[in-house]
Parts: sequence; structure tokens; C-alpha cells
Amino acid sequence: MGKGAENSAMAKADKPSEQSLDLPADARAEERPGDGIETGREAIGAALVTMPGAPGVYRMLAENGEVLYVGKAKNLKNRVRNYAQPAGLNTRTLRMIAETRAMEVVTTHTEVEALLLESNLIKRLRPRYNILLRDDKSFPFIMITADHEWPQLAKHRGARNRKGEYFGPFASASSVNRTLNTLQKAFPLRSCSDSIFAARTRPCLQYQIRRCAGPCVGRIDPEAYGQLVAEARDFLSGRSREVQTGLSRRMEAASANLEFETAAIYRDRLRALAHVQAHQGINVASVAEADVIAIHMEGGQSCIQVFFFRAGQNWGNRAYFPSHGKERAPGEVLAAFMGQFYDDKPPPREILLNEWPESHELIAEALGVKAGRKVRLHRPERGQRRELVGHAQTNAREALARRLAESASQRRLLEAVADLFALDGPPRRIEVYDNSHISGTDAVGAMIVAGPEGMQKNAYRKFNIKNENITPGDDFGMMREVLERRFSRLLKAQAAAESGEDDSTFGEASGAGGGEDARVAGEWPDLVLIDGGLGQLSAVREVFADLGVTGVALAAIAKGPDRNAGLERIFLPDKPEIALEPRSPVLYFLQRLRDEAHRFAIGTHRARRAKRMDRSTLDSISGVGPGRKRALLNHFGSARAVETAGLTDLESVTGISKGVARRIYDFFHPEG
Repeated sequence: MGKGAENSAMAKADKPSEQSLDLPADARAEERPGDGIETGREAIGAALVTMPGAPGVYRMLAENGEVLYVGKAKNLKNRVRNYAQPAGLNTRTLRMIAETRAMEVVTTHTEVEALLLESNLIKRLRPRYNILLRDDKSFPFIMITADHEWPQLAKHRGARNRKGEYFGPFASASSVNRTLNTLQKAFPLRSCSDSIFAARTRPCLQYQIRRCAGPCVGRIDPEAYGQLVAEARDFLSGRSREVQTGLSRRMEAASANLEFETAAIYRDRLRALAHVQAHQGINVASVAEADVIAIHMEGGQSCIQVFFFRAGQNWGNRAYFPSHGKERAPGEVLAAFMGQFYDDKPPPREILLNEWPESHELIAEALGVKAGRKVRLHRPERGQRRELVGHAQTNAREALARRLAESASQRRLLEAVADLFALDGPPRRIEVYDNSHISGTDAVGAMIVAGPEGMQKNAYRKFNIKNENITPGDDFGMMREVLERRFSRLLKAQAAAESGEDDSTFGEASGAGGGEDARVAGEWPDLVLIDGGLGQLSAVREVFADLGVTGVALAAIAKGPDRNAGLERIFLPDKPEIALEPRSPVLYFLQRLRDEAHRFAIGTHRARRAKRMDRSTLDSISGVGPGRKRALLNHFGSARAVETAGLTDLESVTGISKGVARRIYDFFHPEG
């Protein structure tokens, strides 16, 4: 319910619905030590004089006007009267009463309207004595565009301004990425932007790994592409069985006509659909549209897991950690969570729970009013639905255990990073890249990895720059090569892992195996940081666009003027640059990441340079091993003397035959 809903509720009241119940001057006077509770009681008592006995929402205000608490009631006067008699109330509530200096109320026609308005106000005002839903970011959708001759399959978040069809919501960007990954294998539609599509002159890597049909370069006709779009639409709408049946028939027909390559393509697409079904975890055939919500409380904290089932498929899950006092009961926390969670989201037809929220019948009625149809709340005791709830509860328990085990300071830093870069949640894997060279020689790229447990040094990787076409000292070109190698190998490793193949040849970039999705295995970063400015950022964006990499946040951190620490600028794609406060903890954290990448890159470069300097030019001559090399150096004293020696002098060295002497001489004198 948005701001307009509050106005609507106010307009329906028989009298002005919002009342500002100001307190007498003596009640607002500066309180004396120890009389905070009495001052608060007097404030509430003064408000009760004109408090209506109707349904509505009340707000408790501090002396500076801050909203301390928002609550709803079927009868406002009866509910607020409890605060004027604080005996038996818990410490947190007593503290709130002691800080109260004024109250405001909004009356409504029904308790359902009051509940909807309460949820909206809590979410908007975020009072510190309410149970608050944190990290409530908008959910992503999958979009099939309808404003281009060749529809694009893409992830979408935010206002639905572009013409097309939207499927969702999905629990997180990773959920969308997994589904998109499967769709691209089963229905190889383009994922590139219109500008990239228009500029293509040759197929990209997505075409090479059969994730795109190549409409940009005419590798598929419009009719066949339209059929792929229709099948993808059916799959996302819950008609996956019909799609599988159709593909199976076409595979059999192609095989019967001895069109084995075509049949193999249909076979691979069927495998992709089977793969996504296998990743559902639990058979959800009987659950077409539902949210599964489970709460687990421990150590005064709680975790609420929400699983999304749409079109008969599991569209991911997300963990929430509401902010609340230790004395709160599970039903109370769950009720507050649901009110705020569905304030700006359409509720499904069914919500499965492991605990009954307080006033669950009222919540069901309120959600039904919001959705314009019946919404059923159900706490299953047996069967498949009970399995789904149990699975969600297990995830909630494990997520809370991980959160309690993590370093509080590290978690706060990662949460701040998530807010800065608009991530779905605290990043589990951050990759930072840097280059090092001297005038273009011994050029290397370096990648370091950080996460909730700090620096993950076993995941560090180095890249020797191999492209001979890169101009010495071209930092942009080196960064482009490093990121291209890293993510092309990730894509190939992921494709191999999903097909069940053992692909151990991908070196530093490979990390998925055993048939597990590489993104699920944690090898894909949530955030990529580049040491550099707009130039480096643009180079990496080109690589991502060329490879079809999506769902990975990207940023560049540039040193300040005169390379002063504390004056760094952060560049984001298509957004204004960011300059954090010099003493910002997040800035210190990003500086540490950048400095660690720089240290690793410098160390790798120095090691490579030292190795090169230790190598003699004699090592490059065929047939000259350690023994002959030692004999030559002992005889002439240095490699330089060997280089200038004549053929006769070389033949006089013990252990050097005439043939080897000729080979050495010709190596240093190719013109002769």
C-alpha cells in the first residue's frame, strides 16, 4: 500500500482522520533525572483525552519529532491505554514510553485498512522500536522485449517502462541468472543490448557455446527465432511439460529423417530443461504459485527464509534478518515481516508457513484486499507442502548460524559495500584486478578474492600477458585480456560442469566440477573491482558485452590527485562517480582490497622479471643443456663472451662437438 492508500484511508473516515495530539508545555519540558517513565505516561494520558475509539494507526513521537513506534489497533483508545499503565511491560517498551512526548493517530474504517497502513508507515518511517525488515530491495524479473524485430531475453529490475513481457519476481539476481543461463541453452535467444546487437559483425562467444542463435549475423531466420521466443514464453509461464514434449517429438522426427545434427541440437535443449528441473531440489509439481516462509530464532536474532514458486518452478530464495528486540516472539516477528514484505509486492495465491503469525486471519484478509483475490495462509502438517516448509526452515536455521558465526565487523563492511554498489545482499565473493609491468616488459595481471571470511588467498590468480599485439604499456589492453581470459574460461567451465563433463583444462579460471553450476559453487563473483579509472572500466565493459556476461556488478576505483589515499574516486557503469568521505570505513575496506591486488600484482611481476634475469640466452639454444652451459661459462666466463666467440673457440670447449659449436655460433650469428 503506497502513500495514496494512506490518503484514501483518511478520506474514508467520518471525521478528519489524522489528529496531532500535542502535549501540554509542562509535559514537553525537559525531564528531570529518573522521571522519564512518568513524563511519557503523562504524554500518553494527554493524548488519550481526545483519542478516538475507532480502528486506526498510532504513532509515538520523541521530543525532536522522531517517530519512535507505529502500531495499529481495532480500538485505538483501548490499545493506547495500555501504555499509560506500564506495569508488566518489558524493558524495551518502557524505554519507548520514557522517550514519548507526543502522539499522532490516523483512523480507518476497518482493522484491515489499519494493518495495511501500519505496514506502509513502518516501511516508510522505519521507527526504531518497531520490528524492521532490512535489506528489502526490489526483486528482479526476466523480460522478453517486444520493441525490437529480434526480441531480447534479459534481466530487469525497477519500473516496467519498456514494452515487453515480464516474468517474476525472482528472489535474487543469482536466481535470475541461473534461469537465464538455462533458458539460453534451451532457447538460445539473444541477451545482448540493442546497441551491441546492431554493431555485431561476427558471432560472439555466446554463439560459439550455443547460448545464442546468432540473429545479429543472420544465422537464424525470423520464423525460427519467433518459435524460440514462443517456447521460452511457454516455459516461463509454467507450460514446461508441453515444451519438453514438443522438443522430444521434433528430436525423434529429425532422427527418423537421418538429420542427426538437428536431432542432437534438440537433445541438448531437452537436457537443459531437464537440468533446471533437477535443480528444483524438491518436486513442486503440485505447487503452482506460492511463497514458502519459514522463521528460525536463536540468540535473540531471527532469520526468515522466503522461497518463491511460480509457474510450478522454484524461482529462488532469499534470507532476511529483521531488526527486533530479544523479547519478540516468532509469531510477532513473522506478522511484522509479512506486513512490510508484501507492502510493495503482489502476494501469491498461497503462502506456506512454519509458524502462525499473530492475527494471521487478519493478515490473510489484508493481503486478499491488496491482491484483489483470495490469499490463503497455510501451515501444513504433512505431505509435500510440509516438506517445502521444512526445507525453508532448515535454510533459515543454517543462514542464521552462518550470520552468527561471521565477524560482525566484516559483515557490516560487506553490507555497506552492498548498499554502495546496489547489490542484492552482502557479496560472498569480490574479485579485484590489477596489472603490473615496467615499460610493457614482464607484464602480468593479478586477481585477488575477498569475502565474508576475509582474503581468500587460495583463490588468487595470476595472468601472464600473452597477446603480442598489445602495445607495451597499454593498461587498457592488458586489463581487457585478463578479464576476457578469466570470464571466457568461467563460461566454458560452467558449460562443461552443467553438461557433466570433466573440464580440468581451464586452469586458473576453472572452479566448478561434479556437474554443479559454477555460479552456485561460488566461483562467479558478485562484484568485480578494477584498479583504475573510466578507461579500465570501459575496457572491462566491452569484454562483458562481447562475452555476454551479466549479473556481475562492476566498478573501478581510481587513486586521488597525486595518488593521495582518501581522495579516491569510484566509477560505476552509466552512473556518476562516487567520492566517499576520507574516513569512511567502506573506503578503507576498498583501499585494502585495491592495495592487496596491487601488492600481489607487483610481487608476481617481480618474480617473473627475476626469473627472466636468471635465465641465460644459452637456455634458448637447442641441444645446450645444463652440462654444456656450465662448460661454456667455465671456459668463457660469461654468456656475453660466448656470444662473441668464434666458431674455432667454441669447438675447443670440452664437451662441445663441432655440430653443437656450429649450432651455437649460428644462433648468435644468424646472418652468417
